[in-house]
Amino acid sequence: MSPTDVNDLLDVVAKVLLRCLIFGFILILFWAGFFVLAGSVVYDLHGSMFHLEQHELNVIHYCGIAFVKLVVICFFFFPWAAIRLVLRRR
Repeated sequence: MSPTDVNDLLDVVAKVLLRCLIFGFILILFWAGFFVLAGSVVYDLHGSMFHLEQHELNVIHYCGIAFVKLVVICFFFFPWAAIRLVLRRR
């Protein structure tokens, strides 16, 4: 495999990771926005289904959003940044 092939492959992987990062943050924004704007609907649906209080549901959603954000950053941002640094040095 020639160096240009490796650079092309890394460039493609970096583009895929960047798109995944963007989609991940769109998911987080959609989730947080829906929860803020329609929190009572979410509570009415899930609270009655699982017998949760409002505070418990808020904590679950907040922790879920934080977990997804952490996963998106760890699995998409850091590899993308590392690949971009490698490509810049070449």
